[in-house]
Amino acid sequence: MTGNQQGLALLLFGVFVAATLAITTWAGRRRHGSPEEFYAGGRLFSPMENGFAIAGDYMSAASFLGISGIIALFGYDGVLYCVGFFVAWLVVLLLVAELVRNCGRFTLADVLAARMGEPPVRIAAGVSSVTVCVLYLVAQMVGAGSLIALLIGETGPRARAWTVIGVGTLMVIFVALGGMRATTWIQIVKAVLLMAGAATLTALVLVRFHGDVDALLSAAARHSGHGRDFLAPGLKYGGGWTARLDFISLGLALVLGTAGLPHILSRFYTVPTARAARRSVIWSIGLIGGFYLMTIVLGFGAAAVLGSDTVRTANPAGNTAVPLLALDLGGGAGSTGGTVLFATVAAVAFATILAVVAGITLASSASVAHDLYASLSRRATGTPHSEVAVARIAAVGIGAAAIGLGLLAQDLNVAFLVGLAFAVAASANLPVLLYSLFWRRFTTRGAVWAVYGGLLPAVVLVVLSPVVSGGPEAIFPGVDFHVFPLDNPGLVSVPLGFLAGWLGTVTSPQAAGATGSAAKHAEMEVRALTGAGAA
Repeated sequence: MTGNQQGLALLLFGVFVAATLAITTWAGRRRHGSPEEFYAGGRLFSPMENGFAIAGDYMSAASFLGISGIIALFGYDGVLYCVGFFVAWLVVLLLVAELVRNCGRFTLADVLAARMGEPPVRIAAGVSSVTVCVLYLVAQMVGAGSLIALLIGETGPRARAWTVIGVGTLMVIFVALGGMRATTWIQIVKAVLLMAGAATLTALVLVRFHGDVDALLSAAARHSGHGRDFLAPGLKYGGGWTARLDFISLGLALVLGTAGLPHILSRFYTVPTARAARRSVIWSIGLIGGFYLMTIVLGFGAAAVLGSDTVRTANPAGNTAVPLLALDLGGGAGSTGGTVLFATVAAVAFATILAVVAGITLASSASVAHDLYASLSRRATGTPHSEVAVARIAAVGIGAAAIGLGLLAQDLNVAFLVGLAFAVAASANLPVLLYSLFWRRFTTRGAVWAVYGGLLPAVVLVVLSPVVSGGPEAIFPGVDFHVFPLDNPGLVSVPLGFLAGWLGTVTSPQAAGATGSAAKHAEMEVRALTGAGAA
């Protein structure tokens, strides 16, 4: 990377960071003493604004950097990530967005508390939400480290470490000072920049091949080193029964995990009505659908223009495929066009990471303060002001945890890491959410068992999987204690979450008559469908 490219990219980085800090300062002028202002931005955002913010939250570094990289390396099998992410958005969130908005206030635990107010349920949901958020944050940290290492030409751990620390510091500042209002506007700005950047690169790729998609795919197959197999299923997930089961596990996690992501669910509380929440989803569907179509073009474009070996050499996980593609499309190394385009894309990718980590950190700190702190302090001794203060302190602790884990996982693909977060969300959060909304006999014991019955197996199976030990690409390559053969635990942990919720309910003393549980469900059903009593 030349000095001009580095200098221009760093300048654009600085401009975006300055702009986001200005937004945070502007938003911080408003009082954030109330939880409603800090967690939900006062519920004053329009459906269009919230739709852009939701899209900004969802289109993370995993989408822009990771998925494009996987497609560039594995072709057809990489496209499955795009399909999983988008189908999840279409199928699941259209079903639960309005219900969640009507039943909750700030967090997933609020939805459960609308039916079961006992502290153990809220604490379990809070623990699960924080776990999912930290895993998601790790993916963003890894993306930031890969991007900066490419920019400054340093592949050693020191450059990545300082990058991760810098991103962690910024995300704490965004959340502690600006709350949801600043985070939302940062997401909106980021979504506009990301869509514009992706559209520009997509157009340039298509122009390079004269609009002929068949020529693009043929060139990608030719330069991938795998020939026509690059365009057929099985390159990544066809190596045997283990790989096939891994694919099923990943697909299950991606499709079911979205509805359990705390930072996505919290976005539905920033609009004034349930109707506005529905319209927000419609706006976000258009943006997200268009973005993933462009991501497919960028992935195959990277393989066709650069070649899979070049992408893999720059970063074994493929996380830098898009910036390298931008450099080539702009005219190559040393050209003015290549320098400008590379710097712009790198800055947009960095903006993506900063915006997403702010949203995730806010959601996780809200879970710590609103669910864990408020429940453990029995609410009687806590005040709204103290709860917000705890949320700001929690942001610092969560940032520190994400930094530490990000340094350990810096050689893994960011899309793959997000797949793990989705698996935990689908295993722990989705069962309890669906049972609470739709099962009349569901009890408190069932809720607690559903959360821990999905969360603990998911985390344990990840620790015992090849992701952590047993191979050259593992987090700890020098040791081998893996006993679970799959990289993604969703195939096992998701059914266990549903099974634990059912088992806890049928063995609960409340299930004997189920009168109180049925009455609570009826009350929640009316609220979910009509919005009566919603905050």
